[in-house]
Amino acid sequence: MSYEPVIGLEVHVQLNTQTKIFCTCPLSFGLTPNTAVCPVCLGYPGALPVLNEAAVEKAVLAGLALNSGINLLSRFDRKNYFYPDLPKGYQITQNYFPIATGGYIPVHLSDGTKRKIMIHHMHLEEDAGKLIHNEHENFSRVDLNRAGTPLLEIVSEPDMRSSEEAYTYLRELRTLMRYVDVSDVNLEEGSLRCDANVSVRKVGASEFGTKVEIKNLNSFNGIRKAIDYEIERQIALLESGGTVEQETRLFDANKNQTFSMRSKATAADYRYFPEPDLVDVILSQEKIDNWKKSIPESPFEKRSRYLEQFSLPLNDCNTLVDDPKLADYFEETLQLAQQDPKKTANWILTETMSRMNDQKLNIIQFSQKITPSDTAELLNLIHDGTISGKIAKDVYDSMLSTGKKASVLVEERGLKQVSNTVELEVLIQKILDNNPQQVEQYKAGKDKLFGFFVGELMKATKGQANPVLANKILKEKLQ
Repeated sequence: MSYEPVIGLEVHVQLNTQTKIFCTCPLSFGLTPNTAVCPVCLGYPGALPVLNEAAVEKAVLAGLALNSGINLLSRFDRKNYFYPDLPKGYQITQNYFPIATGGYIPVHLSDGTKRKIMIHHMHLEEDAGKLIHNEHENFSRVDLNRAGTPLLEIVSEPDMRSSEEAYTYLRELRTLMRYVDVSDVNLEEGSLRCDANVSVRKVGASEFGTKVEIKNLNSFNGIRKAIDYEIERQIALLESGGTVEQETRLFDANKNQTFSMRSKATAADYRYFPEPDLVDVILSQEKIDNWKKSIPESPFEKRSRYLEQFSLPLNDCNTLVDDPKLADYFEETLQLAQQDPKKTANWILTETMSRMNDQKLNIIQFSQKITPSDTAELLNLIHDGTISGKIAKDVYDSMLSTGKKASVLVEERGLKQVSNTVELEVLIQKILDNNPQQVEQYKAGKDKLFGFFVGELMKATKGQANPVLANKILKEKLQ
């Protein structure tokens, strides 16, 4: 019997405001525990929340980028539950009137197809604190620095049918949040968190199966593995005559398995009711329209443009588009370089990125050392035959270490290619005269010896012979 998976994701995006959502405590990852707290985020009696307008603006920008409808009226509610990292005994969230509804993310799948993954809604809420379990065997510590951090929860429709679609959706969502600068969306630091709702049903069935929520998904590969494992687990359970229980399960990345954590709570268990200490959020269409003007070209649009206009491979497009600053670097270099887009992209994806990795630099830090204009100048020296690609790599290293321009380094070190036809003909003839046995063997069919002659020429010119011209002359003389 054939089954199909049904997958929806609940993604928490930590908004990069300066302060928390309902108080003026600062946001900062890695502070000493319980130092960025106040009576509001500690839940002291009588301490009243005040909404951070910057969080509302960031949420609206995210909603606009996700093609969602922004609600002119939204409202906060209390979600009641007990947990050690929730000092108030309730979380302020939006249950009945969220900030945005509907929307979709268009994605490019790995096979080249395109599809839209639909969004149900997104709502603002405050984050809880953090439990630290690994410092002591007998008890856990509570760090409330994170309590009150503004979160935007983005809830997809159960619209994905494979772990690859879920993986692609989440990566595209992360990239989109970077483009509109609402979050640094770092899975490792917790500014992007994801829960997956997974069920299976018979192929062709209209009703959904019983869903299971998977938590503790803290890497993109982990998300894919957790979903695949859960799909297989549920299918095996149904085929053996069992039933799937609605529950919350934890993913163990070491074992690549999910384990039962608790039965899944329902909305009634949380006893939602309107937050009495906060007024309704009322937005004007004029304000929304003004915010919309700042929305940049989306990663999907940029990727589509690279695919169609530049004919770049999808994987190259994904790497360039994934970081908006890297995409900017590529486009600025391309505007100034005489190279075709594929060669420019290849240089940045190999030479630029390898040096970034070696030096542990991001693209912003790298561009402070070598600007797009600097890289374009180097590529133009390759294009016009001044230097070879091999020499250009050494020059790029020197540019990074000295801060000098490519043209200056080439002039100082005498690195220009030997492109004088007469000079190359004389050098090549001398090499052939000095190696008559190899010439005879080559003419007898030992084609691999061509590389030997090229190597001898490069030794004689210290690697500065124009390879295209040298190959042409060599072939003519060896005929």
